[in-house]
Amino acid sequence: GAGWSWDSIRSVRRMALTADYDFELPRELIATHPTSKRSDSRLMSVDCSGEAWSHHGFEEFPGMLRKGDLLVLNNTKVLPARVLCHKPSGGQVEALFLGEAEAGGAIFMLSGGRLRQGVELLPDHGEFRLRLIEKVAPGRWLLVHDSALSWSQLLLQCGQMPLPPYIRTRRKECGLADICEQDEERYQTIWAKESGAVAAPTASLHFTPQTLTLSAGSGVEIAEITLHVGEGTFLPVSCDRLEDHPIHSEFIEIPETTRQLLALAKQQKRRVIAVGTTVCRALESYAHKGITHGPTDLFITPGFEFKMVDGLLTNFHTPKSTLLALVAAFVQDRGAAEGLAMVKRAYASAISNRYRFYSYGDSSFWT
Repeated sequence: GAGWSWDSIRSVRRMALTADYDFELPRELIATHPTSKRSDSRLMSVDCSGEAWSHHGFEEFPGMLRKGDLLVLNNTKVLPARVLCHKPSGGQVEALFLGEAEAGGAIFMLSGGRLRQGVELLPDHGEFRLRLIEKVAPGRWLLVHDSALSWSQLLLQCGQMPLPPYIRTRRKECGLADICEQDEERYQTIWAKESGAVAAPTASLHFTPQTLTLSAGSGVEIAEITLHVGEGTFLPVSCDRLEDHPIHSEFIEIPETTRQLLALAKQQKRRVIAVGTTVCRALESYAHKGITHGPTDLFITPGFEFKMVDGLLTNFHTPKSTLLALVAAFVQDRGAAEGLAMVKRAYASAISNRYRFYSYGDSSFWT
């Protein structure tokens, strides 16, 4: 029982209801930790137009690529953006760094405790104070600190990896610590270099240097973009209609060398393979809006015309999420009669075959 009806699937054509993107997932399939080795994860290969799929190990991924494919990676690096704090009175507050403010200070997402302007927070690690200046949006505050450190230096001193809340919750339910030493390495890609993300581009977590070497050795070109994954990736869709969801903005950069490789690949009718929904969003923002440096708020839902991406490697996503909508849009654009219906059938197969879901879970390759 995957928790949907054919009537609800057909209703997508009439109205994109958020409820249509729901499905039942056994909680034990939410991956709480990474596999012992990065490439030990499983991989579902999906033929969108043929509406068929097969099951593999991720080490087989290079063999699924063709000579001439352009494999595009996201080189963002996750900041130690989660800061555990307490007020002088003792109340606990969790702070998630979202970025520096143009006029000074930084924007944080805060949770826990009664918060008001002027309140000071003491990080559990580090000899300095944070002070609340003003509330800029629900749950978001402008903060300043009293040290000579830069914000990046401050986070290195007092922050920790911002694991998704569902991983920390599942670990606690299993009687485990909500974060462990292993996360410092494994919640980061092997090619991470441009600091700025508050979540990992998780489709990339399966790669080892050998996987990349095997891919390049088979005549596959490799290019990089940057998309700093934002806090919106954690937020469920709460609107009744998917299109009413206020999509989050994220910073992207597509360097000139990558733009040249993309243009040549499309000219020669070679496939562009996006490693992750973050790469997909960046490439389609470039193709549709010409964005090469700056924020994008592109919202990809079924009916979207993909101009750049021919293949998508991604993990298995949460119910009622914008990422699930993106996958459904891609599947439909690749020739499936009903994109969402096919995604749900593939997900039902993944569930019955006990695939691991979400950030530390298994992967899928849609072409």
